[in-house]
Amino acid sequence: MMEKCNAPFKFQIDTWQKFGNGYSGMVIAPTGFGKTFSVFLALVSDFLTHPDKYKKGLKMIWITPLRSLSKDIAKAMQEAIDEIGLDWEVGVRNGDTDPKVRQKQVKNMPEILVVTPESLHLLLAQKNHQRFFTNMHCVAVDEWHELLGSKRGVMVELGISQLFHYVPKLKIWGITATIGNLDEAQDVLIPYDIKKTKITAKELKKIDIISVFPDEVELLPWAGHLGQKLADKVVPIILESKSTIVFTNTRSQSEMWYQLLLNAYPDFAGQIAIHHSSIDAHLRIWIEENLSSGKLKAVVSTSSLDLGIDFKPVDTVIQIGSAKGVARFLQRAGRSGHSPFETSKIFCVPTHSLELIEVAALKEAVKQKVIEPREPLVLCFDVLVQFMMTLAVGDGFFPSEVYERIKKVYTFQEIRDEEWKALIDFLTIGGSALKNYEEYHKVVVMEDGLHKVTSRKIAMLHRMNMGAIVSDAMLKVKFISGGYIGMVEEYFISRLKKEEKFILAGRVLEVAMVKDMTVFVRLSKGKAMAPSYLGGRLPLSSNLGRFLRQKLSGALNPKASEKELKFLHPLLSNQEKRSHIPREDEFLIEMIKNREGYHLFMYPFEGRLVHEVMAALIAYRISKLAPISFSMAMNDYGFELFSDKEIPLNEDNLEKILTRDNLMVDVISSINSAEMARRKFRDIAVISGMVVQNFPGQQRSNKALQSSAGLIFKVLEDYDPNHFLVRQAYTEVFNMQLQEQRLVEAFKRIEKSKYILKFSNKFTPLSFPIKVDSLRQTLTSETLDARIQKLIKQSGRNIKDE
Repeated sequence: MMEKCNAPFKFQIDTWQKFGNGYSGMVIAPTGFGKTFSVFLALVSDFLTHPDKYKKGLKMIWITPLRSLSKDIAKAMQEAIDEIGLDWEVGVRNGDTDPKVRQKQVKNMPEILVVTPESLHLLLAQKNHQRFFTNMHCVAVDEWHELLGSKRGVMVELGISQLFHYVPKLKIWGITATIGNLDEAQDVLIPYDIKKTKITAKELKKIDIISVFPDEVELLPWAGHLGQKLADKVVPIILESKSTIVFTNTRSQSEMWYQLLLNAYPDFAGQIAIHHSSIDAHLRIWIEENLSSGKLKAVVSTSSLDLGIDFKPVDTVIQIGSAKGVARFLQRAGRSGHSPFETSKIFCVPTHSLELIEVAALKEAVKQKVIEPREPLVLCFDVLVQFMMTLAVGDGFFPSEVYERIKKVYTFQEIRDEEWKALIDFLTIGGSALKNYEEYHKVVVMEDGLHKVTSRKIAMLHRMNMGAIVSDAMLKVKFISGGYIGMVEEYFISRLKKEEKFILAGRVLEVAMVKDMTVFVRLSKGKAMAPSYLGGRLPLSSNLGRFLRQKLSGALNPKASEKELKFLHPLLSNQEKRSHIPREDEFLIEMIKNREGYHLFMYPFEGRLVHEVMAALIAYRISKLAPISFSMAMNDYGFELFSDKEIPLNEDNLEKILTRDNLMVDVISSINSAEMARRKFRDIAVISGMVVQNFPGQQRSNKALQSSAGLIFKVLEDYDPNHFLVRQAYTEVFNMQLQEQRLVEAFKRIEKSKYILKFSNKFTPLSFPIKVDSLRQTLTSETLDARIQKLIKQSGRNIKDE
């Protein structure tokens, strides 16, 4: 936030003026430049100028994506209001708010209310809720770039549409970091024909990007093993800084790095902490407060600290491994150097040597200001069903009236009349396939045509299950002696036996027993597993992939000035000697034969998710040439197909295997799309209320949800295959899991490239990390480390002689 002693920036003054002139809009500015004050003080300024326009009651709703930010935002706003001398209250309403406070708010709303998307919808589910919003002037959405492209973002769109209906003169303002599709982002937030503007800060945040190099380059790199070696290099960076955030990409990686740092420098005990979403909320708040006050030397964190208030003492950020995208990298870098005039300092620590090329690619992307877009979602019927239930639980709705409003919401601009009719039928009688099941007759049609929920049980279950995030059932972790530690996912605990150890909140814990959705533990010592969480691996963005290909293309250019490329010269020379370094207009294919069998490697540099689909597709197309079976492995750079038979691939049939013709037809043939849609349907069924996850005092397990959703999916497939929620499941599979658009673009590029087919009897620097990843997935009595060392010995023999 803006320092009180600083003069306002021009973008802040522009925002205040435009707000005063009746505009809605979007503010785009770097972290730490006072984006929050630009919109919040616009309302205050307008009130001070025209107090006669404002009536008693709620004046602004402030929507934030993280409830952990709400308290700090409200505190900063309240301090500013008190300093100005206004008798206003800033309130917070979310899942952490005391029930007594919530009751007080219902009777007497504060002037400004800070909410999450879910808590806004809970307000809309109250009886006679319109009275809360009658005198409102503005709804502001903080960190809009984080919500855009997610189902929670769709919740925001629908919530705003209802507020706009109640207050036609409502101003809508968004606050966002820079993304690649700002115009579209504004259209999604403000789709209405009203006065709107986009205000961009001209001020630029300086960023210092520094690579942390190992002592020597490994000629055969592999992911994950550099941590121990580089922990000793991270310690001095932390010691020389006032305060540091160490960012990792997963919760398990954060637990591992917390232990690595303590082992490397035991004096950190009591000076460093770990922060992620599975840790006890009270502990997280304590960590945030102590980071803000400068009492903590460092915090190891996941994306849980990506957003939010500025931690003033933090002058250094360390990124462990690849940030996977330019936008995420800039967001994290901006957490250091609180003042707008300070330089943000970010150290990049590779988990294997090749990630240093990504640092060079990131530097180039930042220099050229090329940032990923956030693609908006379309036709999320599950969220719309939930929203219509919310209205029905509240004061009810008339379908024809609501339909006119829904068609103006960006996500639903393409909705068809028959889809709307099917949706209303689904709410009232369960649709044609489920009409014989009484539990799906949720909404009652009154004599005057009002659609309303009259059952108290249905209303209660709906309120308990509102939201667009479906996670695996979370188990509480408690000491046998008492004391709450945090949460772990059910599927991880189901793999642990009694007395096995795992790490949570930086402690080594031993499982004593699991009872009633609670894991009882005791403190332990020694080696332990870090919990793995579903959805743990982030994919490489297409933007970063493009810059990565560019940097790799010119890697051996003697004029290349980047430190990262100079350091990697021995490794890249080894790749060129053994095989080839693909130039920008080339596509590299490696075929390696050794004692294990036959390996085919391809390097699209499109990220793990795209490679997963590509691998299945190429395997399918090769199997059409001759009967053959494969095992597959992939990373962000490429993928492997492995067989014990010779792979019938050569320069003559490469073009046929890599063609864009019949692309999606072959993709559907290569994967079990029905099974993928069935799994995707689980989340859709939960969000739409078809399957209930939370009951009073009970949360259903992932297995139970999947089973119930699977049964419903089969009924709909058999009796109503064109059901709008079934179609949504297939659409999500194509757009999100199969990455259809990105896949098509990748094949367009590959088709135009020159194919380079290379043969070898040893693994190359590019293929080796993919091979190691495949070892992690196979069961054997040998340890992973022993097998990797054997591979290095086989592949690394005579490297220096080559």
